Amino acid sequence: MAEEEELVNVHFNALPDALIACKVDEDVLRHGQMRVSFEELFRAFDGEVTFQFFKSFRRVRINFSNALAAAEARARLHKSDFNGAELRLYFAQSVHIGSARLEPPKPDKQFLLSPPPSPPVGWEQAQDSTPVINYDLLCAIARLGPGEKYELHSGTPTTPSVVVHVCESDQDSSGAEDDTDSFRRPRPKIIQTRRPDYSSTVTQ
Repeated sequence: MAEEEELVNVHFNALPDALIACKVDEDVLRHGQMRVSFEELFRAFDGEVTFQFFKSFRRVRINFSNALAAAEARARLHKSDFNGAELRLYFAQSVHIGSARLEPPKPDKQFLLSPPPSPPVGWEQAQDSTPVINYDLLCAIARLGPGEKYELHSGTPTTPSVVVHVCESDQDSSGAEDDTDSFRRPRPKIIQTRRPDYSSTVTQ
């Protein structure tokens, strides 16, 4: 029997102890007899009830001393008639995820932002891997001579072949290599545009 009473207490303690009245008449939000009548509806369920009026949203928060009084008031007054309008009451939900206080976000990937803050604990800079050098390819290229070609990829009926052609070195008409000191190509001369003849007379 004691376990059942304990379960009932836990059940009622888990319920919210406040109600939200929506789309309240503007006369209730003003100080006057209408507000007094509105408050008396809920004082019948709890003598220690308090009210918070939000004029901009046309809502009233009704705070009870316990969740049982809030549940009873909601069950009896929800969608009831008050001053010619339907009274709508809803439980005020308060959700706390983990802690009731606002905590900073977890610094898992904050170091990726720009400018980055301090990196997380244990983070280390990744070292670049050693570049892979294909010595066989370098050796094959080194054996190529001017005017020769090297097939990198053989062709198939559906794909072309890839062939590297080595350019020949620059030679003059006698077959000897160009000497930069003895033979230089003349640089082209830039011819400036001639200015038109100046005439002082102005024809109208």
